[in-house]
Amino acid sequence: MAVRGRGTRARTADAAPATDRRHDGRRWYAGDLRAYGDAVRRRLHERELGAAPVLLALAVTWMVFQGLNDNFLSPRNLSVLSVDIVGTGMIAVGIVFVLLIGEIDLSVGSLAGLAGALFAALNVNLGMPEWLAVIIAVLCGTAAGTVHGYSFAKIGVPAFVVTLAGLLAWNGLMLYLLGPDSSINFSEDGLVAMLTSRYYSAAVVTYGLAALGTAAYLLVSYHDRRRRRAAGMPCRSVGEIWARTALLALVAFTVVYVLGRFEGLPLALLLFLGVIVASDLFLRRTPYGRQVLALGGGVEAARRSGVDVVRVRVAVFMVSGTLAAVGGLFVASRLTAASQVPGSGMLLINAIAAAIIGGTSLFGGRGSTWSALLGVLIIQSIASGMALLGVESAVQFMITGGVLFTAVVFDSLTRRAAESRGRV
Repeated sequence: MAVRGRGTRARTADAAPATDRRHDGRRWYAGDLRAYGDAVRRRLHERELGAAPVLLALAVTWMVFQGLNDNFLSPRNLSVLSVDIVGTGMIAVGIVFVLLIGEIDLSVGSLAGLAGALFAALNVNLGMPEWLAVIIAVLCGTAAGTVHGYSFAKIGVPAFVVTLAGLLAWNGLMLYLLGPDSSINFSEDGLVAMLTSRYYSAAVVTYGLAALGTAAYLLVSYHDRRRRRAAGMPCRSVGEIWARTALLALVAFTVVYVLGRFEGLPLALLLFLGVIVASDLFLRRTPYGRQVLALGGGVEAARRSGVDVVRVRVAVFMVSGTLAAVGGLFVASRLTAASQVPGSGMLLINAIAAAIIGGTSLFGGRGSTWSALLGVLIIQSIASGMALLGVESAVQFMITGGVLFTAVVFDSLTRRAAESRGRV
């Protein structure tokens, strides 16, 4: 039997406004808004801002370059930008896996160049079918990553040293395969060339994909909410799920509309987004992914909790090597030629910078594969804007270096704040 007391507790229980009652969480109430606002303020105070600083930096970058040149946000330039980010972005996704365990892979640029050179040598020089040459090139990246991972995890060679040796060795093998001409051109109508030259312009396909992606996100979010509630864990309210879905739909349909005004939706961008989504789900929803994150939080603690440290480390470098090879094929596709450009060092620098700028921590245990997309968008946007303005590449390097330095400083401050709260 309820008793109407004179204290605050009783008054709150009996006289709470109707807008604060939840009714099984099926509506968006003022209490939800206040709770969400409190969570945002807490994250601001604790410097746990997620992707917000990166998105703000991207928005500022786009506004600055658009103000300096009206063609920056044109459908044509954005379409070119959406394809240019894919090669570096694929490699950056693999770098994210390595950074999550607190290590680094310096061989990815050379592996990307080697994959392109191996494909071209097998297909053009030896007449091997393209599909088979692609498989061998990708498996070559996987094998190289396995060598790096085994040397690091089992033998004990520092990851920095073994991947630096890989950088030199694979770069030398790439130059050997390319021969005296330093490049091998391949068919502009073949399978690899199609990776970056194929576009989908039919509205039923492009808008259908946008609607399908939005609907999939909504269903996955509801499933995750039901699973968390059944386990008694905190979960997002229905209102927040719908708000996030609406925002995703706005972004997806806007991208489709803008790109549709030029040539359509690039196949390369679709494949890149597919890899990001698949790898993100893999990291967040599989035992292996949770072991990767646990390993980044501390090797000894992960070992005591039952994580096979050697197996996880080897697997991470295998993923990095595989995606480096895939990214190298996209870079070669963009040029319709295998060349020594990927092994020059800039591809490696841009891939690592993209992962860090996008929000993946250098100290391990924090980040997601979406960091690769956000980071490479910022880097490639700077390159695109500078090209439109006719600015020399030296200035681009300085600006990119400044952005990277800012991201690393922010990462260090975030880690220090976490340590002060006893979370690291």
